[in-house]
Amino acid sequence: MENKPSKTKPQGLSNALKYVFGVGDAGFVLMSNIETFYFMTFLTDLAGFVPALAGLINSIFSIVDACLSWIYGAILNATKAKKWGRYRSWLILTPWLVPFLFAFQFLRVSSNDVVSAVVIVAAAIISHVVWNLGYVANSVLVSVVGKNPEERATLASSRATWNNIGGLLFSYLGLPFATLLAGVVGEQNKFAAAAFCLGILMALTYFAHFKMTEGYEDLEQDNATAAKTNKVNVGEMFKSLFQNPQLIFLIVADLAKWCVKFATAASAIYYFRDACGNPGLMAPYTLCISLGAIVGAYCARYLAKAISNRTTMIVSYAGMAIFLFLIYVCYANYVTVIIMMTIAQFFYGMALGIAPALYADTVTYATAKTGKNASGWIMGLQNLPLKAGVFLRGVIIAACLSAVGWQSGVVLEGAARQGMTVAFGLVPAIFCAVGFLILVFLYKLTKEKVAEYQAQIDKAA
Repeated sequence: MENKPSKTKPQGLSNALKYVFGVGDAGFVLMSNIETFYFMTFLTDLAGFVPALAGLINSIFSIVDACLSWIYGAILNATKAKKWGRYRSWLILTPWLVPFLFAFQFLRVSSNDVVSAVVIVAAAIISHVVWNLGYVANSVLVSVVGKNPEERATLASSRATWNNIGGLLFSYLGLPFATLLAGVVGEQNKFAAAAFCLGILMALTYFAHFKMTEGYEDLEQDNATAAKTNKVNVGEMFKSLFQNPQLIFLIVADLAKWCVKFATAASAIYYFRDACGNPGLMAPYTLCISLGAIVGAYCARYLAKAISNRTTMIVSYAGMAIFLFLIYVCYANYVTVIIMMTIAQFFYGMALGIAPALYADTVTYATAKTGKNASGWIMGLQNLPLKAGVFLRGVIIAACLSAVGWQSGVVLEGAARQGMTVAFGLVPAIFCAVGFLILVFLYKLTKEKVAEYQAQIDKAA
């Protein structure tokens, strides 16, 4: 006779889960944006590395990070479940190590370039391994805590809303905070201090997620069925991928969303500075698009409830494709461009808010087909299109700048001016159009089918 959990499981999502789940993602964004925005600045300006060595340091750890991106979910599913659950436990086991490891990524520890570079690369790789275990576990909770597509959409929407709030806060407070710390630790160490402090904040907000999800995950020590179902070997993981065409189609389509995020963010300065001749427009632009993304992420839960997760994602892709293309057409009027991008970012926020729910739906599909719940592995695969998007960002922007004959300090005119919106609008629009077609014609996991697969799982339990 199997042992049963001793505590009654909560029914439905608590108010904290509906509206505050995602504060950990805001903490994570605030922390990781120190690297996103200022790592290269630290390497060249503060650590004093020549550009070639700085580029090599960044490339080595980025490549290693990308190559490791698929393993974190596999670790969660293949290892023995811990005391507080297979996934929740990781929210308190590893995040506390991150502040110490991450800070060393922004410290020059020796006058010897090679020694300092090795320490920085090692700190970058190890800190990312540690934080990605918590990050993936956090994303898996959308599938574990949400018991149906509507609950998963609510959780995913709340995460995306807080994610965008974190990004907005960092855009205005990140550098001033580091500058404030410089008065205490010195200019050279300001980013290390900021990384440490924001790493502590991330750990605290992940602990908040740990507390608000208490009782929602089966403890495998008390539930033999859960232990048998949730522990998955490598062969079963790959089976859950390659026998899951819906997941493969979703991963390919999801690349478009990350292309929008990274390509538009990196190319915006080139449009406002080199096409409009007014880099000061970046401040109001950043505020507008951040608010658009926050509102879109929050609205995703309500639209998903009305028309389903899949249809919401399709609508968001159509919206991004249309308004990004309009930016390419209306390139000459910067006010129109800001309005169009704000609307496009509203749809981006919607896509960011609903995508994890779609991945969770593919978990249901895979569990019904294989009898194994590879939540960690499948939800962790969201990292693949994200890392590919980071890589494509550089390729797209470099190709577009070369095509228009870009030169530093030169304001472009005519066709070249429109060319600056190719990376900013046209290419992301094409990616979104392709993603839209994949979601419409190939991704067939509807709300009704997910309910059928969940019924199969419940019957077999």
